[in-house]
Amino acid sequence: MKAPKHIAAYLFAVITAAALSFTSHPAEAQGIKKTAEKVGNKTASIAVKGTSAVTDKIYKGKEGPNGETVYIDKKDRKFIVDDKGKKVYLKKSQIHNKKKD
Repeated sequence: MKAPKHIAAYLFAVITAAALSFTSHPAEAQGIKKTAEKVGNKTASIAVKGTSAVTDKIYKGKEGPNGETVYIDKKDRKFIVDDKGKKVYLKKSQIHNKKKD
């Protein structure tokens, strides 16, 4: 039964090496943090847009201040989804007709 002892020693060595590599490079850790935030924001934005497309209505023929898709919720409020995945409710003056190409 030597195999379980060797596996435990191997796993301990791998975990220790990984922990040391993360603590010895703080500059790389900051880069990883920024990248993780970007990925998280993009994922949240896509998830909210997908959910809104299914549960809310899309305001056809209209767009937001910067050409974003405008959604209408159950309470008849108009909103867009920002880059961080948050719903930004719009005033009537912020919605305009879609530009024709």
